[in-house]
Amino acid sequence: MAFHDPIVAAATRFALGARPGWPGVAAPFAPAAATPLARDTVSPVDPDHARQLLLRERERIEAAIADLLPQAADEQEEPGDEGDEDLYQKELDEGRAADLRDQLAALQRAEARLAEGTYGLSIESGEPIPDARLEALPTAERNIGE
Repeated sequence: MAFHDPIVAAATRFALGARPGWPGVAAPFAPAAATPLARDTVSPVDPDHARQLLLRERERIEAAIADLLPQAADEQEEPGDEGDEDLYQKELDEGRAADLRDQLAALQRAEARLAEGTYGLSIESGEPIPDARLEALPTAERNIGE
């Protein structure tokens, strides 16, 4: 029984000299000369949807920052508290706060790209970032392979 993969078959025909427009050969994409540069095009994502994604991300980050703020009433030391535990928690909180500051800076860069009309385009290659990646990570600046 032979395995037939239509994508492999089309790629093989193309590699062997078959070109789009020939019988049984579909055009994989427009020729490079007919395709404008990604940086010259409007953002590939809906700006309203992008704003919603970034707003949810901002709310998530700000809530996490608020959770790290010390609550004076909750932080009363009890007799017998160990200083090592407090030091560990403070260092953990400082590391988390630094991570959240980095995330907030990335969010601000994403908001600036949205205002410029380049949100959803890689800052390296100018190629569109897949919608699924932006849904998962609204502050994505590059494609996976970059």
